Amino acid sequence: MARILVTEEIADGGLERLRQAGHDVDIQVGKSAEELLSIVPGAAALIIRSATQVTAELLAAANDLMVVGRAGIGLDNVDVSAATKQGVMVVNAPQSNIVSAAEHTMALLLAQARNVPQAHAALVAGRWERSRWTGVELVDKTLGVVGLGRIGKLVADRARAFGMRIVAYDPFVSEDRAKKMGVELLALDQLVAESDFLTVHLPKTPETLGLINRDLLLKAKPSLRVINVARGGIVHEQDLADCVRDGVIAGAALDVFSTEPMTESPLFGLDSIVVTPHLGASTNEAQDKAGDTIATMVELALAGDFVPFAVNVDAAEANETLRPYLPLAERLGGLFVALNGSMPKTLEICTEGEIAGYDTRIVELAVLKGFFGAISDEPVTYVNAPQLAQDHGIEVRDVNCATSADYVNLLTLRGGEHSISGTLSGPRHEQRIVNIDGTPFDVPPADHMVVVSNDDRPGVIGTVGTILGDAAVNIADMDVARVEGSSTAVMLIAPTEQVPDETLLALREAPGILDVKTL
Repeated sequence: MARILVTEEIADGGLERLRQAGHDVDIQVGKSAEELLSIVPGAAALIIRSATQVTAELLAAANDLMVVGRAGIGLDNVDVSAATKQGVMVVNAPQSNIVSAAEHTMALLLAQARNVPQAHAALVAGRWERSRWTGVELVDKTLGVVGLGRIGKLVADRARAFGMRIVAYDPFVSEDRAKKMGVELLALDQLVAESDFLTVHLPKTPETLGLINRDLLLKAKPSLRVINVARGGIVHEQDLADCVRDGVIAGAALDVFSTEPMTESPLFGLDSIVVTPHLGASTNEAQDKAGDTIATMVELALAGDFVPFAVNVDAAEANETLRPYLPLAERLGGLFVALNGSMPKTLEICTEGEIAGYDTRIVELAVLKGFFGAISDEPVTYVNAPQLAQDHGIEVRDVNCATSADYVNLLTLRGGEHSISGTLSGPRHEQRIVNIDGTPFDVPPADHMVVVSNDDRPGVIGTVGTILGDAAVNIADMDVARVEGSSTAVMLIAPTEQVPDETLLALREAPGILDVKTL
């Protein structure tokens, strides 16, 4: 059971699932930064939203922390670099609120086009101001989308239904992909110059901070209206207020701000600017999705499994072909430590067959996780495993081979004077050890394996079986192979339990036995 600290309001469905899994869910909402420093020690997981600042100082105080889960998309309130150095996984829920954010963008776009909140405020205040709040239609207008990711694409799809022309700026989207979306790609300056509405859907980075500023807005038509439901600070708020007040552009609608909560801003005194208090993800559906997703990610992280939405794991997401090989890779890593008996200077990870055609960095991480997990007292994760390899002076080499002569897929670890290979067999993807140090086998991996080298002569197998039987050690699986070009044979034994030391000693002293290793 692990303690999971929750510092902001999260949908209870996901939290309840964590409780049912046996974890201690400690809800501490509304704590100050100083209070968090005193309550975070001992927590294995920290679940937050956008208000909690996960700083290097807070991470340093979290001595048992394995994972930080952000129930949402943005991570500008998490020091991801410091978390990575500390071996703490950072996960988010990138798909939980994309529909809500896209719909809120359309709500602000329509509110800005038709002056809905201004007219509402006037009417409830007793003023019938029908002529003052004349708006504009969306049909035949140009919508400029800055950032054509998941949310930007959804906004483009919805705006197209209103008869709008869609143009976009995104240096990471190809012309072919944009054409398939029905979007015309433009340079940012040209996009601003041609757009009637401009909507921002970018992450907050040093490169995007202040991207939409006065110099850029001076290139716009006076009819331009700017919408930002992405991250605060991408639109320079003072510049935006000045441009709206001076008539450089017609108006704006913002859901996010440079600092939050934001209750005083030069934007708030302008009638042609619509504002909402970061409501992009504030729907019941988005909150439920975020809570469920982040609970799943945290549960996987605490179990040491592959986490699809880990943002600081240096690997591509494992696809359906690679994913079944991750447990095998981790098991081989642990077995290789025992086989080698010491730290190799170089660990070579060779993938052969169909899996070699994919990005196999996640397989490498799984190997390292199993390797160091077998010898470390500290938790080993996909995040800190590469750092552990570096700390131990191990050079890790990834080797991909296009084909395998004997197997559809094969994973081999080499280092020092030893090697071990494994594959998956049959429709149930059963793990098999198929080679150790050049000798072929076919045995499922077990928690306590024994490798026996012996003279290749009659009676030795019986001797081994008798010694194990007298010690009440049951053999679950066993395979025997001859070492090519020698008079030596090797047995790979998978017992149902750990073989006692005295039994191993008896094996080593038996006639015909050359060597006994435990894996």
